[in-house]
Order: sequence, then C-alpha cells, then structure tokens
Amino acid sequence: MNFPSSASARSPSTGVVDAAAPMPTGRPVAAWLFVCCALVFAMVVVGGVTRLTHSGLSITEWQPIVGTLPPLNDAQWQEAFAKYRLTPEYQQVNKGMSLAAFQGIFWWEYGHRLLGRLIGAVFLLPLLWFIVRRSIPRGYAARLFGIFVLGGLQGAMGWYMVQSGLVDDPRVSQFRLTAHLGLALVIFAAMGWVGLSLMYPRPAVPVAASAPPPRRLAAGVAALVFFMALTGGLVAGIRAGLAYNTFPLMNGHVVPPEIFMIDPWWKNFFYNMATVQFDHRLIAWVLAVAVPLLWLRLRRIDGLPSRARIGGHLLLALLALQIALGIATLVLVVPVALAAAHQAGAVLLLAAALNVAHALR
Repeated sequence: MNFPSSASARSPSTGVVDAAAPMPTGRPVAAWLFVCCALVFAMVVVGGVTRLTHSGLSITEWQPIVGTLPPLNDAQWQEAFAKYRLTPEYQQVNKGMSLAAFQGIFWWEYGHRLLGRLIGAVFLLPLLWFIVRRSIPRGYAARLFGIFVLGGLQGAMGWYMVQSGLVDDPRVSQFRLTAHLGLALVIFAAMGWVGLSLMYPRPAVPVAASAPPPRRLAAGVAALVFFMALTGGLVAGIRAGLAYNTFPLMNGHVVPPEIFMIDPWWKNFFYNMATVQFDHRLIAWVLAVAVPLLWLRLRRIDGLPSRARIGGHLLLALLALQIALGIATLVLVVPVALAAAHQAGAVLLLAAALNVAHALR
C-alpha cells in the first residue's frame, strides 16, 4: 500500500478517521527505526567486546533504574569491587585483581547496559510521540509495540545470561548467550524490515521483470545468515574459536575425528568445540555458494529495480569481507579487535540479506 505525504487521516476536531483524508507518510517513522537499528548494531558490537574482554560479570546486580549511575566516589567503587570479589570469577580467575583493573572491565559492562537503556528510551519516546501525532501508518502500531516488548524481554534475557556466570562456574551459559544474541538480531531484523516496508511501501519487483525473481533463495540466504550468527554465539559461548586455529582444514582434517566424541551424540552440537566450530564453518561454506548464486541470478534478470541489483552487489561484498574476518580471527586466535569486527560483520551481512529479500518481495 502506498501512503502519500500528508497529515493524519483523522479529523483534527473529532479524532474520527476520515476516509477521504490521505494516510500519513511512513518515512519519518522509517528514519527513526533505522536510527534504532544503528543503536542495536552498536549494542551488539559493544556486547561482543564486553564478552571478549571478560567484562560481563563485573556488575553483579540488575538495577534497571538505580544502576543507571555508575560509582561516583571511592566508597562506591570499593562497594562495587567488594561485591565482585565474592563472585566465582574473581575467586577462580581474577584473584588478586586491583581496583584499577576491576574498573577497566566494569566500564565495558556498564557501557553495554547503559546503551541498552538508551535504546529503550530512543525507541519508546519517539513511539509515543508518533502515536500522539497520529503519524503511524495504519497497520504498523501493533508491530512497533511488539518490537518494544521484544526489547523489554532482551533486557531480562541479558540479566538471565549474566546470572548463569555468577554461580559455581564463572562462565555464562552458551545457550543463554546465544539466545541473547539471537534476540538482539531478531529485534534488529524486525525494525529493519518494518523500516524498509515504510520506506518502500510497494513491492519493489515490477511485473515486467524478464524472469521470476529468486525470492525463496533470497529468503533462504537471510535465514542462513541468521543461523550462522547463532552458531557463532555457540562458538563464543564455549570458546571454540581458541581451538582448531587453522584454515581451510581443522588441524589437518576436513572433518575432525573428535566431532562425535561426546555421548549422547546430540550434546556434541552444543558442547563439543570441534562440532560447534565445524557447524559454523559449514554454514559459511554454504553461504559462499548460495550468495554468489543469488548474485548471478539477479544479474540475469532484466527489469529488476536498482535497489535489488545494488543490494546483491553489497551482499556479495559483505560476505567476502565477513569470511575474511572469520578466517583472520580464527588463525590469529581471536584477537579482540578482529573478533569484534567479525561480530559486527555478521549484523551488517544480515542487514544486506534482509534488504535483498525485501527488495524481491
């Protein structure tokens, strides 16, 4: 449905929908959603650095309101540090850590949580403004409220993840870590898709295209990128990137012999470093075939809009960059900067895949 530029479809005097009045344009709402996507992207990157620097367990309480302020004096810093010294991570990993070193990991986790609060405010306050101004096009209010609910669940999921590392084993659950990452990507994808739908309200592919566009292939690529990111969460969760640091073979093997060493067999997909890393690599190989195939099919179809064609170029380039970053991260044994860039690349690759799928809808 195309929404022409105009004021609200409701009468300013009665508030009743006027069938003759044009619907509000969705472009301001789309622009706001894209800003929110950029913030979620930053959140994922900061979250990755927080994990890579082992900072995620430095704040031992979840205080959504009071926790907005960091320690402001020496007494408050000593109190926060005393709470951290009671955790298994301090007792088993960081015994003897100085206050200055604690502050170094504290600020990453604090920044991660503060950015989450900022995203909540940047999403909720404009949403309320658009509602008051009656600027949300018909049919989109429920979707936006659904995204807001997902954001609230994400905050709770983040604390649920941290709790798993405050018990006997000072390491967060790989399942909760992957769920936390996956939910962030779902929120990012939902906001991006709704934003694209508002920016491009009519289907992008014209009927006059010379051949049916590869919609299913594009959707499959987007799903594979998302699934690859989830397997990356499992790799990070069990620190599988610290093993098998060779490419293209895994310590001399196409398929490592340890791939099914855990009994029962299904646990290998979640606890075995060999299996988890192999799965992540396997999906990357599948994408290395599927994305060029999609790109070639887009090039051979006359009549496609430039958005779909340019989107295909961008998707192919980002996949090449992401694979290169993944290989470099692996063979260099997970340096923080490269690993963070690899996580950022996964989000950008997902955005590119969604853009192509949306352009072909």
